[in-house]
Amino acid sequence: MSLSLSILISYSHFSSGLLPHPADTHCYRQFLLVCPIRPAHIPVRGAALTASGGSRGRACGTVFIKPAVVHSNGSGLHVTHHSLIDLPRATSSSAGSMLESFWNSASFNTEASYLHFPTFHGELSADVSFFFKTTASSGVFLENLGITDFIRIELRSPAVVTFSFDVGNGPFEISVQSPTHFNDNQWHHVRVERNMKEASIQVDQLSPKTQPAPADGHVLLQLNSQLFVGGTATRQRGFLGCIRSLQLNGLALDLEERAKVTPGVEPGCRGHCSSYGKLCLNGGRCREKPSGFSCDCTFSAYTGPFCSNEISAYFGSGSSVIYNFQENYPLSKNSSSHAASFHGDMRLSREMIKFSFRTTRTPSLLLYVSSFYKEYLSVIIAKNGSLQIRYKLNKYQEPDVVTFDFKNMADGQLHHIKINREEEVVFVEIDENARRQVHLSSGTEFSAVKSLVLGKILEPSDADQETALAGARGFLGCLSAVQFSHVAPLKAALHPSRSALITVSGHVTESSCMAQAGTDATSKERTHSFADHSGTRDDREPLANAIRSDSAVIGGLIAVVIFILLCITAIAVRIYQQKRLYKRNEAKRSENVDSAEAVLKSELNTQNTVSENQKEYFF
Repeated sequence: MSLSLSILISYSHFSSGLLPHPADTHCYRQFLLVCPIRPAHIPVRGAALTASGGSRGRACGTVFIKPAVVHSNGSGLHVTHHSLIDLPRATSSSAGSMLESFWNSASFNTEASYLHFPTFHGELSADVSFFFKTTASSGVFLENLGITDFIRIELRSPAVVTFSFDVGNGPFEISVQSPTHFNDNQWHHVRVERNMKEASIQVDQLSPKTQPAPADGHVLLQLNSQLFVGGTATRQRGFLGCIRSLQLNGLALDLEERAKVTPGVEPGCRGHCSSYGKLCLNGGRCREKPSGFSCDCTFSAYTGPFCSNEISAYFGSGSSVIYNFQENYPLSKNSSSHAASFHGDMRLSREMIKFSFRTTRTPSLLLYVSSFYKEYLSVIIAKNGSLQIRYKLNKYQEPDVVTFDFKNMADGQLHHIKINREEEVVFVEIDENARRQVHLSSGTEFSAVKSLVLGKILEPSDADQETALAGARGFLGCLSAVQFSHVAPLKAALHPSRSALITVSGHVTESSCMAQAGTDATSKERTHSFADHSGTRDDREPLANAIRSDSAVIGGLIAVVIFILLCITAIAVRIYQQKRLYKRNEAKRSENVDSAEAVLKSELNTQNTVSENQKEYFF
């Protein structure tokens, strides 16, 4: 039997920092997480299928099952893969309960400390899973005893996890040995299973170890003592570290609640960000929570639970977004020292700039950073479609210009820009393939940084002629994920969280800049027309190119229509010929039928005659 299974978990507690994660710390990506996991019984919407065919009451929360790989070996259905897919926020309380059980944990501080629970009933089928994190070389995770039977899971040595049990046939042991140590203070996942046919153990992504049960031996696991977690009944060889998300036959144990009243054990674990901090993308910062973690996207140009949702906007003609780094204090003509006293903390010797854009207009201003000392940085698209980065870090010198003219950047396609400056050294990357490093001659730092402008420059500036021309024209198109060091101006404009010094002028609306491969600026998804019908003849060259491109498309459509008409004509002629042939065949067939009828009548007459003769002869 082979089926497919995907488990979709809807997030319901992002605001409280309860973020789900796949069963293994090595699997992480935004929006689709696929992890091989150990054989396990499948929880099916309120019940868990067991080897004996029974069901244990269990609310699975917002868990949906759809076509990953499930196998049957006669003792139950076993999951070998699952998928976690990011869904919109849900309000289901059961989904929240599931996430809470995922982060439910306890820290064991002494070898003599442990948590105790009622006896584990796994007579025919025992399925145990949990996460652990430790720096100790050994320790018992779990133990439950009977008169002679027992079950135990332990860290036997820094690189060995052992599952041992006895159902009346003598002790059995199965171990997983790792090439690296488990006591690295990182999360590791353990899953053990024992049924009537076999026992198995798997740790992380290591190969599972399996041992078949004796053919004629005992099969019932009979336990009668309390279940000890993190230690043993003898208070020896206890576990030092943290255990999380402990489940027995699909039921989660509340470690935190029991830890609150147990000496030597603390509820919760520390250091989630050390294991899961890499899930916070695009400059997002991992924040520890009592149960889990959250991603702080305050200084990122992205949003979402993992700072992976980019913020983009369509800029109409004449629109602009202005981000003021500081209050605009009135300065007199001879007040440069006064300016420095107010803005001395905004002297930049380095900056990191990232953004994406789509446009068909030239010239265009993509980004402009100004200073109170007539210093500036501008990123523009020149009349010929080349990308220019202009640094002027000394008001007495001409700007340094870095030009990329290998292609027309105003082609309506999505382009990605990265600029990193470290004093006089500037590294530029375009579309992840064109890279260049240059050394500036105009200076090493911005003094008294004033504002950042996206789109049209509305105030008088001291920029050079090319920048001033692009600034007067502004930007018509789509800007996305704009990041200037720790500042995200587009995010501040579209998703204001506090009274940021931001000014929005004109038509700036949130919109997607993404385009499917092989499509242009007016493709299938929600985009805007980037063509601008104003300006001089030189300014209309991109529009003419667009018109010629449209003419080519129209010509192609006409050719397709003519081809379809020719095909229809050929089909009609063929049908007519077939019809004539059909009529001829019908005529021949009619003649044949007539002759056949004559022959048949003759044969019938002959047959009747023979029959009558036979009858007469008989009588």
